[in-house]
Amino acid sequence: MNVISIQDHNALVVAAFMARGYAKDEAQEAADMAVAATWHGNNTHNALKALHLDELFGSAAGGCVPGAEVEVLASRFSATEVWNANKKLGQAVAKRAFDRAIELAEVHGVGIVSVDNAFHYLWGAGYVIEAAKRGYIAYTNCTSTLAEVVPFLGKKPTLGTNPHSWGFPTVDSVGFPVCIDWATSTVAMGRVQQLKREGGELPPLAAVDADGNPTQDPNEVSALLPFGAHKGYGLSLVNELTAAYIGGSLPLHRGRECPSDGEKNTTSFFFQIIHPDALSGHDFAEGRSQGENVKEVLGNILTEGNERAILPGYFEAEAAKRSEAAGGLLFSDLELKELNEIAKGLGRPGLEPIGQSE
Repeated sequence: MNVISIQDHNALVVAAFMARGYAKDEAQEAADMAVAATWHGNNTHNALKALHLDELFGSAAGGCVPGAEVEVLASRFSATEVWNANKKLGQAVAKRAFDRAIELAEVHGVGIVSVDNAFHYLWGAGYVIEAAKRGYIAYTNCTSTLAEVVPFLGKKPTLGTNPHSWGFPTVDSVGFPVCIDWATSTVAMGRVQQLKREGGELPPLAAVDADGNPTQDPNEVSALLPFGAHKGYGLSLVNELTAAYIGGSLPLHRGRECPSDGEKNTTSFFFQIIHPDALSGHDFAEGRSQGENVKEVLGNILTEGNERAILPGYFEAEAAKRSEAAGGLLFSDLELKELNEIAKGLGRPGLEPIGQSE
C-alpha cells in the first residue's frame, strides 16, 4: 500500500471540491471526512467516493449546492432541532449537526438534529466514532441518494442502502469506541465500485442483474439485496420512515429528475446524541461505576470460549493503528492512480507516496 501524507491528500481534495464551486470550509470538511474513512480502513467511502458522488448527483447535477446555508427551523421542542440543509454538502452539514446535538445533550441529556433537503454525508461511522471519543453515545441514519435495493420478496429496487451507525464511548473500557455501522443492503454500492476497480467478486445473494437474477459479478450489478432478508429490509424501512416524518422525498425520486415540479428528490439525515449520565440508574452491581460496569459487561460477553469474537469497531481501530504507524493514509496502486488522474485534471502534480506499507 502507498502511504500518502494527510497534508498532501487534503490539499488535493480541497482543490478538487473548490474547483467545483465549494467554499474552502466546505471543501475542508469533505477532506476531513475522507481522511476519517481512509484512516480507519474504509476505502469504499474515501475521497474517490466523495468526489464520484458529487460528480454523479452533486454540484454538476443540482443535487448539492456549493455555499448553501443551513436554515434552522422554528420548533417548540428544546432538545431537538430540525434543519433545512438547502442541499448543502452533506459532510459539512453532518459535522455541524453532531456538534449541535452534543451541545443539546449537555443541557437535556439527549440532543437530536433532523435534517431535510440534504446531500450524501459519506461515512456515518466517522461521525459517531468521533462523538464517542468525546464521551457520548451517538447514532445516525440517513436515506441514500438512490433507490438501489430490492425490498424483501420484491423485484424492483425501491430502497436506499440506508445505513445505520452507532458509536459508544468505550475507549476506557476496551481501548476504542465500539462502533456498529452497516448498510442495510448485503453490501454497499461503494463496495461494488471497489470490486470493479480491484477486479473482485461479490458474495452470494448480495446483488441482482438487470433481469433480477443473482450475480456475483460487480460489472453486472443492477440492484442490491437487503442483508438478512426481511431483517435488513425492516431496518432499511426505519430510515425511510424516519425520513418520511422529517419531510423526505419518495425513494424512487431521490437523486433523479422529479416527475413533477412539486416532488422532492433530496435525502434526509437523523442525528442523536445521548449523554451517558442521562441513562444511569446509579445502581451498578458490586459498587461499580458506570464506566466500570460497561467494561465488565463487555468482558462478560467475550468470556472464555469467545476469545475469537470481536467487538464492532475493532477493525476500524486496528486500521487506525496501521495508519498511525505508517504516518499517513494508505491507498492501493489503483486508488492512487485515480487520485492522480484527478490531480492531473486540476493541473496539479500527482500525489507522491511518502512510504510503503503492507
